[in-house]
Parts: sequence; C-alpha cells; structure tokens
Amino acid sequence: MYNRAEAVHQQFIKKVKNLSFPEPQQPLPRLSEIPLSSHEWEDLFETQITSRLLDIEARRLKEKGLSFYTISSAGHEGNAVFGKIFKKTDMAFLHYRSGAFFIQRAKKDPSIPYIEDILYSLMASSKDPIAGGRHKVWGSKKLFIPPQTSTIASHLPKAVGTALSISRAKDLKHPHPILPPQSVVLCSFGDASFNHSTAQGAINLASLLTFQHIPLPLVFICEDNQIGISVPTPKNWIHDSLQNRPGLKYFSANGLYLEDLALKTIEVEKFVREKRRPVFLHMQTVRLLGHAGSDVETTYHSLSEIEKTEAQDPLLHSARLLIENQILSSEEVLKLYLDTEKKIKKTIESITPAPHLEDIQTIQSTIDLCVAPRTSPPIPPNQQRETTFGKEFRKLEEPQHMAKLLNWALTDILLQYPEALIFGEDVAKKGGVYHVTDQLYKRFGVKRVFNSPLDEQSILGTAIGLAHNGFLPIPEIQFLAYVHNAEDQIRGEAATLKFFSQGQFSNPMVVRIAGLAYQKGFGGHFHNDNSLAIFQDIPGLIVAVPSQGDEAVKMLRSCVKKAYEEGLVCIFIEPIALYMTKDLYTPGDKIWTFSYPKPDEFIPVGSIGVEGSVKPQLTLVSYGNGYYYCKQAAQEMEKEGVNIKLINLRWIQPLPITSLLKELPENSPVLFVDECRQTGCVSETLIARIIEKKGAQAPPLHLLAAADCFIPLGPGAVAGLPQKESILRKSKEVLSKSKDL
Repeated sequence: MYNRAEAVHQQFIKKVKNLSFPEPQQPLPRLSEIPLSSHEWEDLFETQITSRLLDIEARRLKEKGLSFYTISSAGHEGNAVFGKIFKKTDMAFLHYRSGAFFIQRAKKDPSIPYIEDILYSLMASSKDPIAGGRHKVWGSKKLFIPPQTSTIASHLPKAVGTALSISRAKDLKHPHPILPPQSVVLCSFGDASFNHSTAQGAINLASLLTFQHIPLPLVFICEDNQIGISVPTPKNWIHDSLQNRPGLKYFSANGLYLEDLALKTIEVEKFVREKRRPVFLHMQTVRLLGHAGSDVETTYHSLSEIEKTEAQDPLLHSARLLIENQILSSEEVLKLYLDTEKKIKKTIESITPAPHLEDIQTIQSTIDLCVAPRTSPPIPPNQQRETTFGKEFRKLEEPQHMAKLLNWALTDILLQYPEALIFGEDVAKKGGVYHVTDQLYKRFGVKRVFNSPLDEQSILGTAIGLAHNGFLPIPEIQFLAYVHNAEDQIRGEAATLKFFSQGQFSNPMVVRIAGLAYQKGFGGHFHNDNSLAIFQDIPGLIVAVPSQGDEAVKMLRSCVKKAYEEGLVCIFIEPIALYMTKDLYTPGDKIWTFSYPKPDEFIPVGSIGVEGSVKPQLTLVSYGNGYYYCKQAAQEMEKEGVNIKLINLRWIQPLPITSLLKELPENSPVLFVDECRQTGCVSETLIARIIEKKGAQAPPLHLLAAADCFIPLGPGAVAGLPQKESILRKSKEVLSKSKDL
C-alpha cells in the first residue's frame, strides 16, 4: 500500500484502539509544570487532528481533480502550540507546513470559518478569503498573517524588518502603527531553508542589530524534520551552527511532544516579549506524507524507513498524553478524530463545486489593488521647512545639479511624511557615495536616516518588513548591479503581496537606485549596469528614470505619493552620470542645472515630456542619459534645418504607451534611443507595441540601443553606448531612408 496518507490515517485509528503508542525518546515535563488547562490540551489536540485530516482530504481532493497543490503539515502539527501561546497580534510569517499554527490562531477569532477557508484555498477557489484562488497560502488580515508564496527563506529578511519596526514606531511616535508596541514577530521555516543565503543574511542581521543593542522582538522558528525534499540535513548541523550565535538566544524543543514544546514555547514567549531580543527556536519534528503531493518518497527512502518515521507520528504522542493524563479516553480520542473527519467531509460537500478564477482581467485585478488607501499629509509650512533646511533654504531658487536637487527633495519628503525612513549602505554620516543623502542624518537623526549592513537582501527585506507596520521605507541600493544580489525580494516578495492577498496587505516603498552607465573614470560592469530588464516584467511595479534635476524631484514626489497613498512598490533609477552634470552643449553653459521645484509640483506617473517641432521630420524618443544626448544631437540637426521632436519617456514601468501613441507623428520616422542593451531593452517592447496597435499606420520605427556587451573599465566604457555622435549618424541614416521612400 503506497498511499501513505491513507496508511497514516489507518495507523492512527488502529493504534489508538489498541493503546499502542510510541514511547517517548526523552524525559518529558509533567502537565502540572505547564500552565495549560485540560480543556487547552484537548483544544491543541483537536487542532492537530483538524490539520492532519485536512492534509489527508487534500490528497483525496487532488485524486478527484478538485485540488491542485498539496504540501502538507503532517508531522509538524506541534506548531499548533505557537498559535496558542502567542497573541493574535504577533505578526507571523509562516512556513508552508504551518497548518496547525494557522488553525490554532484562527480559533482566537470566532468569526473565521477556518475549515471552510482552508478548503477553498486547497481548491484554488475564488472564495478563498486571502488569495482568492491565486495560490495555496497561509494568510489572514484578521490574524496578522501576511501570505507567503514560497517561504524558501525569502520571508526571513522582512520578518527582521517588521520586528525592527516595532521599537522604531515607538521611538518615532508613529501616528498609525499596525502592530501594538509590545507585540513580537514570528517567522517559521524548514531546516533545508536554513542553508539558503537569504536565511543566513537575515539571521546575521538579527544578530548584528542585537549586538548593537537595538530592540528586536523576533522568534525564528526552525521546524527541523531532518530533510529537504530528498536531501538529509546533517545531524546536529543547525544546533551546532546556532547555539552560540552572538545576540541570538537559542532554544530547542521537540515538536513530537506537546508538553515539551508548550513548556519551551511559554519560556520563549516570555523571554522575547520582555527582553525584546531575538530567539532561535529549534523545533525537532518529522515529515510525513513526503515533501509534497507529487513527491514519490520511495525513490529515495525505503518503505521500512518511511514506516519508521510514521511510527513517530506526533498525533500518536499527543493521544498518549491525553489518555495517560485522563483528559480523554481512547474512545473519546477516536470519536474526536472521526467526528472531525465527518465535519470536514460535510464542509466539502457544502462548498463544492467551488468557483474558480478563469478570466485574466479578474486574476490581474489585485496586482495593484488598494483596499485601504491613505491620504498624504499636508506640505509643511515654509517656516518649518526653513528651520530644517537651514542656510540652504535661501539657495532653493538657485540652479543646481540633480544630486543636490534630489537631496532637497528627500528633505521635504522626510518633513512631510513622518512615516518615511531612509536607509542603505553609507547613507547616514557619509551622505551616500554621491552625497545625495548628505545632511539628512543631521536633519532627522539616526532613527530615520541610518546605515545598513552590506547586504542588499537585508536592505530590501527590511524595507518590506517596515512597511508591514505602516512605515514608508525609502531604501537606497548603492548601484544598479547590486540589485541582482537581491532581486527576488522585489520580484517574489514585495511585488506579489497585493496580488496574493487581494490588496489586503501591502508593502509600499520607494527603492532609490543609483544606476546606468556613462560614468567617467569609474566603471566596469558592476558600477555601470545599463540594463533595466529585471524590472520590466514584474507586474505592479512603478519604474521611474529621470533625466534632469527638476524632473527628478517631481517624479520622486509622485513615487512617494503613489507608495504612501496606494501601497505601491516604486523603483526610482537615478542616472549616476547625470548626478553632477551641469552643462549640456558647451562647457560652462550650466543649461543642465535647474531651480528646485515648489513643493506642490509633480510629474504624474505615465506623463511623458514633449518638446520641439509639432511637424517634425524626425522624432527622437529616449529617457535618462539617452535623452540628455538626444538634446545635444537635436541641436546640431536643428542648426542644419531639420525639424526635431523630442519625447522623454520618464516612466518605463508601466510603459506610457497611451501617452506615446498620442505624440507619435503620422508619417515621419521615429528613432528610439536606448542606453540599455538592445536585447531586452525598453524600446524593443515599445516598438512591438506600436506596431501591434497601429499596424500599417505606424510611422517608420528605428532603434539605436547600446551594444549587447558588458561595460569595460577605461576609455572603452562608453564605446557601445549611444552618444551625440552615434545619434547624429543614425538620425542621418534614418532621414536618408525616409527620403528614399
């Protein structure tokens, strides 16, 4: 009989009838030592039973074609203890084997029909209250459980950020925190995930923060079943790695035995809530029913090995506990088990057939859905602004380069939004590599402008976590290439939260990234990354690329407003080569310096810049550095009598295709100038969209993009990039072809 779910099911019934229970493999505390009543022990057991039977029914549903994704909590049901001991308002980022935890916490809110909700989730039904059928996840707004879609360690950094946010909210007198000031944060994961670099980075960050005496009420819960899919975890690896970690208190408990786990969990809860220090709770357990529904465990374990593990079923240990302590008789245990099975089957009958998502418009509708919009606070009065800016307030009308204008914009943003925080590598006293955050540390203090460790996963994960408690994070990534170290924190975590929670949860942020190419005297591909492709196919992101200082200020304000009011994730790319640029056509002309825009001036998302001839012979479309060089080329062509129209895209996600189509000429050619590599650049997509929309009515479309090459160090750094000369050559070629038609 290979159907292990049915085997485990029948084993439980048989062994309870025969009072044939596995012997405890360690000394266990007496129930009198643990402050839980008989009713609470029975309640925990009922939760374990419900979790187990839902896992068994999930496999039965899958056989009938009613379930699509099964990964069970079987063997891990001891985590029900965490759901009982910790408060409902202790935000929890859960491992996919945390079914019993979820059920136990759901019991704290009588309005939640948790069996029905879990079944809808298993069936990928549109009636699933958290993801609406988009994924099988544990999540609930009422229960302070944000949904996690992968939990292969990617959720650990944001758990650290959320824990950090609790004391930071208190210190800064946050006007609307989501979490109570004495709450703690829980984060569960498996022993295999412990080896992921993201997990190691998060654990290191937690240790580092505590080492610096920063409060961090966080419980890492490692549910150790000694195997990751088919790969065993070396014996004692996690214990030996963590027990002496600086700043991290290590606890060990056996998840097979409710009494041991409950006693240790009560101790952990008291420690972390009172001491405000992180804990690593190492819960030993077993894995039953294989890794997931599609896993054939006999390909790597013999049947005897599987049966040996099944003999240590935690439900059998719990049944023994209740029977030996005369809380329930064996008959009552069996009745509870079978009655729960009937209850689940009856619920299935009542909700099937369950409705599903089928049309793409409905599926997409939650990508940027905001169910709890906020209104931005008013712009502070000039007197307050003058006090904060100090001597620089008198210089606001003097033309400045982009770096200085962005610095002033960030000052105004921190003034207007008390929830805003700026952090990243070197952003505090140093003011950033390019001094964009200069003086902000002095103006607003270390609680609002602070340095991070050199770990992009931690920076972005911390931002996600801070946003979970109502903050508006503005993290800085020092160079565009560094994003690749942590892009899944944007792709797999930040950008998916609204989608998989139907907008009930959001993690708004504005990620500032110094990037793109054209730097003089400093480069190589790790500092000159001219590719934005990683952002272009992530639904829900706003990606901004300004080309001049005043425009950058107005666009940054729009990003902040969108993030704050609608809970969106914005990527703000700051072209490094244009930070200090002052001149456009000739040395000393200072045309590329601009006065600081008034605080109420914005450039809305999707609004493009248009200038030049209304009857162009050639239209140039670009953004960022490319637009700067297009301006230079346009001046040369206009001297020769060529009418030029310039279009500055500004926003590359979502692509401003509607605005662009309105501005394209009917007959004259269009040249897209793209500083990113030709393969995968923004302009490739734009050209395809225009042809799709306009068909034969599209004007002649041409592309000048950067070469498909990494950027070298030295004089060759700009060799493959569009510049004034190459734009002129390509423009003349395009115009020549246009005359021949």
